[in-house]
Amino acid sequence: MTPKFAPPDTRAIPVRIVTSAGFDTWLGTQDEVVRDWIQANGFDGGAGQILRLPAPDMSVARVLVGWGAAKDRARTRFLIAKAAEQLKSGTYTLDGDLTANELEEAALGWLLSAYSFTRYKGEAVDGAQLKAPKGIDASRLEAIAAGECLTRDLINTPASDMGPAELETAARNLAQAHGAAIHVTEGDDLLDANFPMIHAVGRASNRAPRLIDMNWGTEGPHVTLVGKGVCFDTGGLNLKPGASMGLMKKDMGGAATVLGLASMIMTTGTRLRLRVLIPAVENAVSGNAFRPGDILTARNGLTVEINNTDAEGRLVLADALALADEAPADLMICMATLTGAARVAVGPDLAPFYTDDDALAMALAQAGKRVRDPLWRMPLHRPYETMIEPGIADLDNAPSGGFAGSITAALFLDRFVKDTPRFAHFDIFGWNPTAAPARPKGGVGMAARAIFDALPKVLDT
Repeated sequence: MTPKFAPPDTRAIPVRIVTSAGFDTWLGTQDEVVRDWIQANGFDGGAGQILRLPAPDMSVARVLVGWGAAKDRARTRFLIAKAAEQLKSGTYTLDGDLTANELEEAALGWLLSAYSFTRYKGEAVDGAQLKAPKGIDASRLEAIAAGECLTRDLINTPASDMGPAELETAARNLAQAHGAAIHVTEGDDLLDANFPMIHAVGRASNRAPRLIDMNWGTEGPHVTLVGKGVCFDTGGLNLKPGASMGLMKKDMGGAATVLGLASMIMTTGTRLRLRVLIPAVENAVSGNAFRPGDILTARNGLTVEINNTDAEGRLVLADALALADEAPADLMICMATLTGAARVAVGPDLAPFYTDDDALAMALAQAGKRVRDPLWRMPLHRPYETMIEPGIADLDNAPSGGFAGSITAALFLDRFVKDTPRFAHFDIFGWNPTAAPARPKGGVGMAARAIFDALPKVLDT
């Protein structure tokens, strides 16, 4: 789906946004009939309240939406989207004393509130439409919403219909839409092309592993996005229990997120040279599955002892990162649904990230706060590198002990990036476990909007 604002000449019903603190003052400016109606219905500007004000012919003249107090807005992103979801139909325009950032958040949240995943059940329903508020870049917000919806669709699609080949098709469709070049290395050709760990992880499945390599743009700074595309993760021979396997269709959430981010970049015509690398595999079980105790040699020559076949994401990413590092970009971003340790640390809502670049970290954090796409910087704590050095090989893919699992995974990936000057790794969840305004339960993009917002500042420094 492609969320759009209503045409500018459409007749629209005003939506007045009222805070709790400003309610009494605002109410005093209304005529007596309106005041009586508001008070009779108990509206006081509380967060998420909605009240339709009738015209003399009983049609809807205006809609009031409660924006609550500052603490309510801090606790709930896209609060205005709650109104859009309740209004269900019609065309509206926003009215209220909002800052530029608040207005942009409200408008984007309204667009995203229209998202629903209907591939297997139901039909898409036209919801309440919004006229683009004055002062915002409507086409940019539409591009952001479209990229986010692409990410959600890809994650929500079950592995039966979203294997490595289907993920490749999604990338090819995106490339075709924007005139990007795409090259795919598949199956045993991965060995000839020196992607041994992507091949090792994916060879047990009858759905061939592959490396997707997409390039777009001819001018400007060079940006490489690398996304983990494990389309389903059984855990391999270290088989996951059933409860842990239930959500593993989302283990390609890193790939889905970088495709959504790439869509934002290309749709808006951002001046840069973009490369997207996705190692797409299914971690399956069969007689030729890679084994605990195996030692694999990565693309860059580092040897890796396999102490858990369920720590496969870092293996396929390692080959892709090593390839990217051979042609260093000005900025490289890695995104992966990599560790449960990250969820224990920060929960499902925050996107933890790792970088040694303080200026990059600050730009990302500021952008995340500005666009309400929350991030949290985690430490690349070098003393923990001894945990990923097993002695029998250069690296250990699953250090024993259970401590600092997200950090050691990030340190593992960092070994494959040596020549790229600016690098950040995101250990995302890619799933919203509880419905929230503009964010239904299911697949969700994390950090893409923040990265997109930060790019101009990052690439200018």
